[in-house]
Amino acid sequence: MTGQLRQLEREGFIHRKPYPVVPFKKVEYSISDKGMTAIPIIEAIRNYVLELMEAEGVGEKKE
Repeated sequence: MTGQLRQLEREGFIHRKPYPVVPFKKVEYSISDKGMTAIPIIEAIRNYVLELMEAEGVGEKKE
């Protein structure tokens, strides 16, 4: 998971804010403006897959 988060950070989709806390390192992630632009695309893909699943009788469509 760390590798995926770092890649999303490098690509500008998320922000990473580390905190120097002893004994553990605290890190918070937040979505960037660029990341927000991907949400409609992700929702469209999700809705498409849910429609396919419903057509095939797999699972239930939930909104």
